[in-house]
Amino acid sequence: MNYIKDTINLSVGTVEEKREEIKKYFLQTYELDEKLFELLEKKDYLYEQPNRLRHPLIFYYGHTATFFMNKLNVANIINKRINKSYESIFAIGVDEMSWDDLNSENYTWPSFEQTKAYRDEVKEIILDLIENLEFTMPINWESPLWIILMGIEHENIHIETSSVLLRELDISYLNQDEIFEYNNETSNEYPQNELVEVKGGEVILEKDYNEPVFYGWDNEFSFHKAKIKDFKASKYLVSNGEFLEFVKEGGYSKLHYFTKDGLKWLDFSKAKYPTFWVKKDEEFYLREINRIIPLPLNYPVDINVYEAEAFCKYKSEKLGFEVRLPSEDEYYRLNDYVNAQECEANIGLKYFNQTPVDKYKMGDFYDVVGNVWQWSITPTYPFDGFKTHPAYDDFTTPTFDDRHALMKGGSFISLGNEILRSARYAFRKHFFQHAGFRYVKSDNEYRTKLNDNVYETDEQISQYCEFHYGEEFYNVKNFPKNSVEVLKPYLKDINTNKALDLGCSVGRSTFELGKVFDEVLGIDFSANFINVGVKLKKYDSLTYKVATEGDLFDEKTVSLADLDLEQIKDKVEFMQGDACNLKDIYTGYDLIFCSNLIDRLYYPQKFLDDIPNRVNENGLLVLLSPYTWLEEYTPKQNWLGGFIRDNKEVKTLDTLKQNLEDRYELVDTIDVPFVIKETNRKFQHSISQMSIWKRKATK
Repeated sequence: MNYIKDTINLSVGTVEEKREEIKKYFLQTYELDEKLFELLEKKDYLYEQPNRLRHPLIFYYGHTATFFMNKLNVANIINKRINKSYESIFAIGVDEMSWDDLNSENYTWPSFEQTKAYRDEVKEIILDLIENLEFTMPINWESPLWIILMGIEHENIHIETSSVLLRELDISYLNQDEIFEYNNETSNEYPQNELVEVKGGEVILEKDYNEPVFYGWDNEFSFHKAKIKDFKASKYLVSNGEFLEFVKEGGYSKLHYFTKDGLKWLDFSKAKYPTFWVKKDEEFYLREINRIIPLPLNYPVDINVYEAEAFCKYKSEKLGFEVRLPSEDEYYRLNDYVNAQECEANIGLKYFNQTPVDKYKMGDFYDVVGNVWQWSITPTYPFDGFKTHPAYDDFTTPTFDDRHALMKGGSFISLGNEILRSARYAFRKHFFQHAGFRYVKSDNEYRTKLNDNVYETDEQISQYCEFHYGEEFYNVKNFPKNSVEVLKPYLKDINTNKALDLGCSVGRSTFELGKVFDEVLGIDFSANFINVGVKLKKYDSLTYKVATEGDLFDEKTVSLADLDLEQIKDKVEFMQGDACNLKDIYTGYDLIFCSNLIDRLYYPQKFLDDIPNRVNENGLLVLLSPYTWLEEYTPKQNWLGGFIRDNKEVKTLDTLKQNLEDRYELVDTIDVPFVIKETNRKFQHSISQMSIWKRKATK
């Protein structure tokens, strides 16, 4: 079958033409995702966990549908839920992060039939939205159709990542049906690699937020330019045959080939050869997605970054000069040099497997695009002017950590945005993602680390770092710390086992609560925010920049030790979550603390219907808010106060009383002021009202 491999051009055509194009694109992607799981011999095998660092397969089957619903709700395009439970348990947990909780005891997964029925309901909602949403051309970040495209491109990514998980699953769980077309040009011979010259030139990457032409993820936008000198690159991707030389010479046991982190992975995995190679009776075979074949020496090797780096050190010894992985900019220069985007390639599901490394010629090179992703030496980093999309602020930001590597070029199963020149995808260095590599001989400078110190460059995050961890202004105490201090007298008569800081932002109040409670969980919708807390726990310090005037800024450094919080950090954990759609496992708290949260929620009434039930008897629910209701965050029909109804003023505290008085006693209200610094000469001075509610004992 020939799939639509290209993503949608957002700048041409009429609104009605675009509706039909997006509808066709959505249906292909949605149905292709489901078709992939037909490779399982039994539906019960959806509950298998191919990789212990990832969820069972049922999560990925449900995740792509719930992504549509969650993002449409966050973007205020819809205001309804199909299944709150599914849209919580299937929401988060794709990339293995320090705040993921993959303990299977915490999840009760629905059946395949229930999940399929849910997917069918979501499908009808999306089709209706595509048919009826009002939008104009061109489609950009501000368009409601951008969120639909976000869901489609997100599902394209998961078609690929799910295929990798199926490949990691024991072959006995999969049927041998060829529901996709395989390439069978296998050989026990392989072409001898050589280094070929790439002429230097300028690399320019530029994508306009207002007129992007194609859908793009946050890390693709803004502007980047680099000057690349002449260098040499391997003519072919490294083949199984070329890599077999490394294996036969004991490459995996020669520890000096591996980096420090590579050695940790090697110790963890006990690898002696690539993960997708199968050894039987001293012969190697290749595990493809749903079949095992004799190892084709002419196919590209499929490995992770640590193995690729080790091979480059081995190859350097053999050649007598250094070769390494290419940088991202060197990859782009090679791509442009051979005009690879215009060449035929093994991409877009032309085949359901890899092809020989000498099949698809691109100038003097092969497979500059397609076949397997190509690891680069470059960590994920933001272009100047980087900003996150408000509906999906954690697409790239969790990868700004030097533990993810950019990969380029796409694989045989890549579709849509993945195959664009502008695509910038990153995976953890120990992951497998139908990814191989080529090597270069180059004296071009390249980025090896995101930063020497942990560093926050996002303007909003930096402002909140200063608000939580920075100086005090105009004799107004630090707000997160002072809020906990003000609350402490009310904590004397309650249990102090377990607290939840919901809407924790960058985490100062979470750490401060750790001085009182045995364990504290900080949850925020923004992965970018909680990543600050995670970094402060993990690293000695964190550096951020604070705007002073115009484009000028000061750099500041903060550490838990300086704030007398180092000794309590092990009591504190951070998780990503949606306060309007929280997982059921988050319950049984002696305190739920919500600071400046309710007037920033897209549906605060849902929050009030649910969160109070998660507090223990005689425990406290504490709500702080300046009641600054803005349509930018909360649709006006969802405000809890600040409007006239039936000729009467409706105030937020009155609404809180109406919602809570049957279960809670209002203990006290306290005004807590705060100051946020925007620049050296501009500050926000606000007053938040703290309302303290004690849960009544059940009669």
